[in-house]
Amino acid sequence: MSDTRRKPSAVLIPLYLKNGKYHILFIQRTGNVSVHKYQISFPGGRYEAKDGTLQETALREAEEEIGLKRKDVRILGELDDIATSGSHYVISPFVAEIPYPYDFKIDHFETQEIIEVPLDDLMQAGCREEGTTTVDEAVIPTYFYHYGKTVIWGATARILKQFLDISGTFYRCGNLEP
Repeated sequence: MSDTRRKPSAVLIPLYLKNGKYHILFIQRTGNVSVHKYQISFPGGRYEAKDGTLQETALREAEEEIGLKRKDVRILGELDDIATSGSHYVISPFVAEIPYPYDFKIDHFETQEIIEVPLDDLMQAGCREEGTTTVDEAVIPTYFYHYGKTVIWGATARILKQFLDISGTFYRCGNLEP
């Protein structure tokens, strides 16, 4: 995304195989952070010049927030950038495979908890609600994913929708096997 008014950022979409099923790892942010307090998100954050690339930003932030070491991450691909509606960020999402089980080290200043959600549950009918929001004066779709008491919404839900649309195609074709 080339909008220079937006701050670049990146997130990691960690996938892992647990009990024969793929899971996605989310975090719940704390009230200590400056933006997106208490929201469900992917590990990630703002680009810093020392990162060099947005992929490095996603890896650095995942290591800071949940202790996920770069050497344990296999980047599978990058999704399209997503603009936030209130905080003027543009997010570059990177899909990654991580090992399971993993000895996460949560930074409790930024991360309240880790939430693991089976990919199958996110693809179930009725899991997603749809609406609209405005970003840069354009009306865009917005989504709400429900998993137990957890509600995933905002930019994270739009990134998740993009990922599920792609991975759902592989599921339907039988190409995403444990």
